[in-house]
Amino acid sequence: MTQDRIDPPYEAGERAMLDAWLDYHRATLAMKCDGLSDAQLRERAVPPSTLSLLGLVRHMADVERNWFRRVLGGEDAPPLYWSDDDRDGDFDNVDTAEVAEGFATWRSECERARQAAAAAPSLEATGLRRGEPVSLRWILVHMIEEYARHNGHADLLRERIDGTVGD
Repeated sequence: MTQDRIDPPYEAGERAMLDAWLDYHRATLAMKCDGLSDAQLRERAVPPSTLSLLGLVRHMADVERNWFRRVLGGEDAPPLYWSDDDRDGDFDNVDTAEVAEGFATWRSECERARQAAAAAPSLEATGLRRGEPVSLRWILVHMIEEYARHNGHADLLRERIDGTVGD
């Protein structure tokens, strides 16, 4: 599951910079999960939290799917791991979840997101969320923020599991 993580460039156009930072944060989540067993990836933070590394991966698969396929692309792409009746299913239902499937789905959603972003003519391209226009620029910045926040959680989870620390 090794993931190469490339530092974003110090100088680039806005779109290239946003794409690079988003890929950096995607790679950071993969790096935090690298080398762990399925059981370790399912391990919860501390009661009563249901937070786990696998839960974060499943959550980010749904987040990628939502913003790039549903919002930007206007696709009918229902959630993968949660529902209206099970709002935290992405985090709660990992005890018997297939780890390889979760990672494959996340990687697939990341790739589809890259394709959707690349197909947009500019950062001003919009999709709709709750009837309101949302620009690709906003989506990319939000995704960077979302990964950065959850990568902080991943840092703490990984340190708790096996003592590994680092950026």
